This record gives sequence, structure tokens and C-alpha cells, in this order.
Amino acid sequence: MAIFSRTAEYALRAVLLLAEQTGPDGQASLTTPQIARAIRVPGGYLAKVLGQLVRAGLLRSRRGLHGGFAIAQAPADIRLLDVINAVEPIHRFHLCPLELPTHAWTRRPLHRRLDDAIAAIEKALADSTIADLLADASPNRPRGDATRPRRQVAAAADDDGVGVSSHVIQDL
Repeated sequence: MAIFSRTAEYALRAVLLLAEQTGPDGQASLTTPQIARAIRVPGGYLAKVLGQLVRAGLLRSRRGLHGGFAIAQAPADIRLLDVINAVEPIHRFHLCPLELPTHAWTRRPLHRRLDDAIAAIEKALADSTIADLLADASPNRPRGDATRPRRQVAAAADDDGVGVSSHVIQDL
């Protein structure tokens, strides 16, 4: 059972890649095909996800010869919860989802427990930023169990042969 959809995962992977690629001037951008190849997701679907992230103010887009997508905020200001809620909002149990008349103003023990679990996940996501993930993915910082082999993701290249790094997303 997946707690988060592929849409949410694609959004997180795209924002991470764009945050990693942003230069000191904050002006670096990548096209949808470049992002899709780097994070290995379908380009057509990714375009819709990127549009949702732009509408939420997390990314900015520019058309034209040097167009593409870039992050619209500092990585430290983008919470994981913001990214997920931009594409697929987390739903809480405020009332009984069964809409039974006898449960009109209360939640049953099951729904209270489920809502408590969702609240804990929501808090963890609200307390984590894209900058946190970038720091955790730093090549100089040890991650997890050193004996466990890490999955390698090949870097993608655009049509001009310009490489797009993807080392941050390999452990996502």
C-alpha cells in the first residue's frame, strides 16, 4: 500500500532536481524533457505536475529559447508538505467519512486513530524542507547503512549533450 501517489513522488523528485540545478543567481532552468529524463518519469504526465507546481508558486516557468522550469523559492522555504499539497492535498478526518447520522459530530475510534497517523505524517512533512533533503543527499555526508549499496541513477543529457545531474534524487 502506498501512502503517497506517484504524482506526489514525481513532484518531489522534480522540485529536488530543480533545487539542485539552480545556480547562484537562481536563474538556471530545465525543460520538461530534461527533467523527465533525469528523474525517469513520463514527460507528458510530468508536464501536468509541473503546471500544478507553478500554480502553487513553488516553481516558475519561462517560455522561449532559454525557457524551462526553475524553483520559485529558496529550498529552505519549500516544505515537503507544500509540494505534496500542491499536487495532491492530504485529506484529514474531521468528521465521520461514512456520513452516518449517528456519527454526525464525532469520529469513531478508527477514524480518530487514522487521523492521528495522518497528522503525524503531515507534521513530519511540514518540518522537512527541500534544503534538508539536499543536505542529506550531499556526497560528503554519510547516509544510512554504509554496507547497503546505493542505487545509481544515470545522469540525463539534453539534445545538445548538456548533462543534467541527478545525484540528489538517487536516494529519494
